[in-house]
Amino acid sequence: MTQQQFATGDATRATSIEGIYEVCIGVREPISAIQYWEQFGYHIGQVGELSAAAAKQLYGVDSALRSVRLYHQEADHGLIRLMVWQEPTDEGLGTGSMKVKGNRWATTLTADVLNISNHVEEAAKAGLSIHYTNPHWEIIYNKERKSCPFIDPAIGVREMLVLQPLTRQVLFQRFGYTLPDYGQINTNAAFKTSQFTHMGIVIQDDSKETLRFYEEVLGLLRVRDDVETSYESSLAGREIFDLEPGEKFFVTAFDDPRSSKTDLVAARSGRLYIIRFPDSLQLASQFDRAQPGSLGMCLYTYRVDGLKVYRNDLKASQAQDITDIVSNEFGENSLSFVAPDGYFWTLLEV
Repeated sequence: MTQQQFATGDATRATSIEGIYEVCIGVREPISAIQYWEQFGYHIGQVGELSAAAAKQLYGVDSALRSVRLYHQEADHGLIRLMVWQEPTDEGLGTGSMKVKGNRWATTLTADVLNISNHVEEAAKAGLSIHYTNPHWEIIYNKERKSCPFIDPAIGVREMLVLQPLTRQVLFQRFGYTLPDYGQINTNAAFKTSQFTHMGIVIQDDSKETLRFYEEVLGLLRVRDDVETSYESSLAGREIFDLEPGEKFFVTAFDDPRSSKTDLVAARSGRLYIIRFPDSLQLASQFDRAQPGSLGMCLYTYRVDGLKVYRNDLKASQAQDITDIVSNEFGENSLSFVAPDGYFWTLLEV
């Protein structure tokens, strides 16, 4: 983790941050969840507990907590924390629409999206609670590039959405290009998948003011800004986000500061994708079903250096509900807060 210098008023602070460290998933029991994620290349790492009083202090949830951290090969980001609440607060986002404020999901690179699609269709036939899209072809970069089918190489991805009661996943397979630091596939895993490469949230803010928080307070690198996706321009975007004719959203991405705004090959996984819908749309709010205590994907964490400095900067920002620095269930110094856009975050010390 490299040190980054950020100006804060008259002073300069030395802190560091990487890509999103963990996707936290609320579960009633861990065994079936561990078995599921093992198919995606994850394995058990640390186990820890908090009393109800300690969980209340860090996460705002008056319930005893037992957590299991799942690792993926040698990755230092894109991990999973299974949070087993003695008394969950709600059922979480479940298989509800992606077009809601408070939404969370995690994206994974795979070398075999068709195999995953096969399993998804079998799950649907078996009557399991699942919502999904087919693996649609999408050109992510150089959308204006003209190519000759059957002559020029096809450069793009196949991506699909899979929603289940405790998971909200987007899976994609690359064709015709590679990014060396953007997802490391575990070829021994059943689904030949990487760690989580990027995580997403949904906001509404035509002013874009809340986006500045991730640059100016957290110190992340803005690598993509206001990339438009509309009903008419993207079949994958249309189906994943339930777009109606004429509707659109804008994508802004924040990356590990070691990444690059201009060099595509330098892109790093652990990226935060913010999907910004126009204020004119009527979007439901689901923040209360996607925070600690909820089942399913309920929290993202960052590892940082300089946690005390971060706390001072958070207190000087528009962040809310900033906790004291306390030990989390793994004995790591941590703090939590609610960002100006309404999302609950936890930072932990390196």
